[in-house]
Parts: sequence; C-alpha cells; structure tokens
Amino acid sequence: MNGGGLLVAGTTSDAGKSVVTAGICRWLVRQGVKVAPFKAQNMSLNSFVTREGAEIGRAQAMQAQACRVEPTALMNPVLLKPGGEQSSQVVLLGKPVGELSARGYHGGRQQKLLGTVLDCLAELRGTYDAVICEGAGSPAEINLRRTDIVNMGIARNARIPVLVVGDIDRGGVFASFFGTVALLSPEDQALVAGFLVNKFRGDVSLLEPGLDMLHGLTGRHTYGVLPFRHGLGIDEEDGMGVPPRERSRAWGRVSLRGTVRESNTAPPVGADVLRVAVCAIPLMSNFTDVDALAAEPGVVVRFVDRPEELADADLVVIPGTRGTVRALEWLRERGLADALRRRAAEGRPVLGICGGFQVLGEHIEDEVESRRGQVAGLGVLPVRVRFAREKTLTRPVGEALGERVEGYEIHHGVAEVTGGEAFLDGCRVGQTWGTHWHGSLESDGFRRAFLREVAAAAGRRFVPAPDTSFAALREEQLDRLGDLIEQHADTDALWRLIESGAPQGLPFIPPGAPA
Repeated sequence: MNGGGLLVAGTTSDAGKSVVTAGICRWLVRQGVKVAPFKAQNMSLNSFVTREGAEIGRAQAMQAQACRVEPTALMNPVLLKPGGEQSSQVVLLGKPVGELSARGYHGGRQQKLLGTVLDCLAELRGTYDAVICEGAGSPAEINLRRTDIVNMGIARNARIPVLVVGDIDRGGVFASFFGTVALLSPEDQALVAGFLVNKFRGDVSLLEPGLDMLHGLTGRHTYGVLPFRHGLGIDEEDGMGVPPRERSRAWGRVSLRGTVRESNTAPPVGADVLRVAVCAIPLMSNFTDVDALAAEPGVVVRFVDRPEELADADLVVIPGTRGTVRALEWLRERGLADALRRRAAEGRPVLGICGGFQVLGEHIEDEVESRRGQVAGLGVLPVRVRFAREKTLTRPVGEALGERVEGYEIHHGVAEVTGGEAFLDGCRVGQTWGTHWHGSLESDGFRRAFLREVAAAAGRRFVPAPDTSFAALREEQLDRLGDLIEQHADTDALWRLIESGAPQGLPFIPPGAPA
C-alpha cells in the first residue's frame, strides 16, 4: 500500500511552496512520521550533489534535511538549469541528458518524462509513511496543462490531494485562490482540498470573514493562516522570472531573504565588521555559498554589479555561473574585470568559486557550454580550463588552512593548475583564491580561518565568532518552519488529508479549464 501524500501548490511562483513543504515535513518528522519531500520538476540554478553523485535542486536537499533523511535523485527527478531566456540543461535522475529550448521541452519531451517521475514518486511512497510534494509555479497555467508533470498532472495520476498556498503579502489572495480553482477541469478541481494563507500580518479575526466567504464560494476550507516572519526561508531557487536588466539586483534580494541571513542579530566580536561584495554575474548559480559568510556576526554581505561598489569591500566573491564565458564578457563590459585585476595586484582578497574560479584563470577552452572555443580569462590565477562534456558531480572532503573542509562540485570545466599554492582543488596566489568546491564555507573551522586571513589582509580588526555553527542555524531554521505549521495550521485536518486524500463531493467551480 502506498504511503500518504500531499501536493503543495501555489497561486503563483514564490508563494511559499518550498517553505510550507519544508515546514510540513519538519512537523511530520517530529510526530514520528517517516516522511520524504518530492518535486517532480524543478527549474533552478541552485543545485546540490547527493552522496550517490546526483544533482538535484537545493530546495529539495533542504527539505530532505527537514525530514532528517539523506537526499536522493528520487526526490527531484527532473532539474532544469537555465542557460538563458530560451533554453535549459535537462538533468534527469541526477545526470545531464541534454540542452533543450522551452518550446522543445514543453512540445513533447516533458510529457515523455511523466512515467519516470511517477515511478520515482511511487518508489518514495512505497518506502515512506508520507511524501510531501511541491508543485511549480501555479497549477492553473492553462497553456501548459496538457504536458504538466509537476502540478495537477502528478496529482491526477498519483491520486493525491492538493493544498494551494497563497502569499497574502502580495495582495489579491482571495481572487487568486478562487481563480486558481475556477481555471481547473472538474477532474483536477476534485483533488484541490483547500487553501493555506502565507505571510499574513495583523489580526487574524479581520481575515476570518473573507475565509468564510471563500468557503461559501468554493466549498473548500482554509487549512491555516501562517503569520509573516522575517527570515523564514530555505535555499532559494533562482530569479529567472526577473527581467534581465533587473536580474542582478533582484538576485541579491532573493538570496538575502533566508533565516541565516536575516535572523542573525549578534554584534561583531571584534572592533570592525567585514564587508563582502558578491559579483552578481549572469546565470549566477549556487549563490547560497555566501550564506555561511552572512551567518557570521559582523560580516556584511551585499551583491554588486558596478566596479565602484568593490572599493570598500574587504572580500570580493565571484560565485558560480551556468555561463562562464558570458560571465567573463559581463565582467569586462561592466568594468569589473579591471577592478578585480587591480584588487589582486594590490593583495586585496578575492575568492572565486566554481565558474568564478574559472574566470580568474589564464584562458578557457569551451566547446560545450558557450561553444566559443578558447577565450582569455582574467589572468589572475595560473589556471587553464577546458570544458568537458561529462559533468563533474562529487562530494569531496579535504583540508585547507589547517581545517577539515567538506564541499560539493558541479561543473563541466576541468582546471589545470600550473602554479600558485594549493587550495582545495584549486590554488591561491597572494590573497586571490580559487576552488570548484561549493559549500566549503559551511565548514565552521575553515570559514573562521579563512575570515581571519581576509581580515588580516584587509587590515580589519574583525574576529570571527568562536561558536557560530552553520549546521545548527539551519536546524534552527527548519524547526521554526515546523513550529509555524504546528502553531498556525489545522494539523489534524492536514494529517487526514495526507492519510485519506481529498474530501469527497467537493463542488465544481465554473467555468473550469478551457476546452
């Protein structure tokens, strides 16, 4: 017999599906329920490598942590990694299988993957007491319903109930709830059990008349009203929905919303703060690498896209990217390339991670990602990069600055290091550092040692806090999400939904889906 299930859908992208899914997972596991997360298809440049060497979305990895289980490829069988506005790399069961345009994917390939994602979901339901699924975007995207494999397509085929989350902080939540249901077919509507209000501010009693009217209009209950809380988030997906001219700024806002970045109010330990500037390069990936820096008391992290914004930075980070050659061009166009070279020559700290490490090298030979052939790098590090068709997906463990370091690698570029001082899998020249290892700064001892080096080079009287545990902060974050569900949702009704499915006899709300 399959375990219980629930699909957490949303009225819009960024309505809070990932957070609610993680919160429900943490609430369930604290009740002794063996639970797993699932997202059939995820579009994100923020990814993670499982222990078996599979690439999945970081949100699903964090949801697995909420469940206190090891993440696997089953939890996110399809990952789309945008390479621009029109195409994405398709990662199937943790491995890249090709590059497709949006038209090519939605025109046929997506529907062919339905069997695979249903098999993954069935395997999880056969192993766990409950599987909490996360949808994508809105279930009422009527232009995409025919080939949908992540919202109602999953719910219909797996016969699992749907909870629709709406972000009331954006306004229009009642219309969004009603309209979402009213644009679904009768068969889809029969699985939409009710609603969950997210990010409510104020007196709930003022909202209750509206919830009663919504029930009268739809015949569906609201399963909870979650209050607005600063810093309630898990690892973000990305900002691909933001217009290109605004994207670098928006990515900074997106990245800086998580608990680790907002809830830390401890004063600096030393006399000075440390200022970190992160270059908001195009197709930025795994920008969560800097979360561990922002978790440190006295470290101020901001995203930048102009050379003058590097002037007062004690450390500049060039993060990963899905477009290394494009990022190089962008750095040159913005004048940031020259500013970075000057910093390196002056002995001012620069850290390049993955694609950011590659751009610091002498040259890049790319016939895979951009197909631009040989392109000159910034020439700051003695490194030559050649792009291989096979993607490196590993979970390395090593030592640097006398401390143990764990990380994960996701890259096509193969680096040949010809000089400098060894640093993880990369190198260091003066105060310029480069590595392919994502997540290395989450190793507390190494992060503190690295920040001490940066502070000394920058001439700052900054002292890392001796007791900051990034893993503990993440656990605290997930517990806060579980508390939110336990305290503000109808958990008895939620469990009945997970265990028994959508209530029978839910009314049809016209007009329904277009023919």
